[in-house]
Amino acid sequence: MRGARPERALDAVVRAAVRWERGSSVLVACSGGPDSVALAALLDRLAHEDGFEPVIAHVNHGVRDSADQDECVTLSVAARLTRRVIVARPSPGGDDEAALRDVRYAELAAAAAQCGAQAVVTAHTAEDQTETVLLALFRGTGLDGLAGMPVRRPLAPGVELVRPLLRVTHPELATELRRSGLPYALDPTNADRRYRRNALRRELEVLRESFPQLDRAVARCAQIVRDELDDTARAAGRRSLRERLRASDLLRDVSFAALEEELDRQQRAGKTIPGEREPGW
Repeated sequence: MRGARPERALDAVVRAAVRWERGSSVLVACSGGPDSVALAALLDRLAHEDGFEPVIAHVNHGVRDSADQDECVTLSVAARLTRRVIVARPSPGGDDEAALRDVRYAELAAAAAQCGAQAVVTAHTAEDQTETVLLALFRGTGLDGLAGMPVRRPLAPGVELVRPLLRVTHPELATELRRSGLPYALDPTNADRRYRRNALRRELEVLRESFPQLDRAVARCAQIVRDELDDTARAAGRRSLRERLRASDLLRDVSFAALEEELDRQQRAGKTIPGEREPGW
């Protein structure tokens, strides 16, 4: 992200996804890895400005040798941020991706209820969205799969799962991590090709050399599909603007990025759906 203060661009991304009331509690899922530690630092900064209370949560599955190290890193992060921390140690079960994910979300929902949080925030990034969309595509998906992970969805009664960083890349979060100076741990299982995501990651690393905007493009496409499925105001505005341009025989001359910038401009001006004024390209 460009500018002298790139952290402010990240702040804007989170605030565009969700804003919490002053005094409310927000549960921040932290594995101890670089992305989730960067998220904890980011929400800690926003909390000082916006007045909500982040609570850091860690789920120690105990299925790998470094599990206790990850927990220690998370405890250190919470201590340095002077934030409350909740650690869950569920009973050992299956070590496949789906089983671990289900247990993790159940524990996070329980931790949210424990501290009175109405939201659990995770550090899923644009790269994670790429993997999710491609894995769904390889399985033979419909539009729901192409929409990838939603920014927000219900997790449990009264608790929402929020993923505000789905269009943020690892390098952008790395800037936040360096700024914070917080410790983090690297997951040694990321090299284990038994997990489908890991096998896909190696191939994506090669593709990114030739297509450096790959993750941004997939995340953008997933959001467009999600907007259409949910019939959002953004989707209606996009269709309206495209129809106006098509009627004027201008659509082929306008890039998608320019179209989105115009929608952003009109949204800032308080127009949900494009009005009569012609876009200023």
